[in-house]
Amino acid sequence: MSAKVPNPIDAYVGSRVRTRRLMLGMSQERLAEQIGVTFQQVQKYEKGSNRIGASRLQAIAGVLAIPVAFFFQQDSNQPLNTDGLGMINGLEDLSEFLTSKEGLNLNKAFMKITDPSIRQSVLTLVKSLASASEPQTGHSPRATDTSISLHS
Repeated sequence: MSAKVPNPIDAYVGSRVRTRRLMLGMSQERLAEQIGVTFQQVQKYEKGSNRIGASRLQAIAGVLAIPVAFFFQQDSNQPLNTDGLGMINGLEDLSEFLTSKEGLNLNKAFMKITDPSIRQSVLTLVKSLASASEPQTGHSPRATDTSISLHS
């Protein structure tokens, strides 16, 4: 018997709860305490394995200081588009990154960089670091210039 796959909308709403909670630096335990559930229940909400009822969603929105509509919007001008949400295979890594503390902090910092050349330098640096951390095969390493110039 296969495990039940969360409804894509429940998973999306849960990921928005997690994202906002992390943006505020709030723990699952603190959110759970504020809305009267266990932290395990918050985990299930965030994964989408348990649906969030309307009154509970309203309570969560109040604690996270956002409108309920936040949980259903992809951006401030567009309602949730469910096209393709049923086919979320392969997006688990991206979703996990964007809702991790490190991913959220990296994204916030990167978005503050306005100079396109500095953004490109940061991207080149991250790609170089990722490449360097990959296990080496028996082939000789490629000669690449990993020096990066960041101007202040």
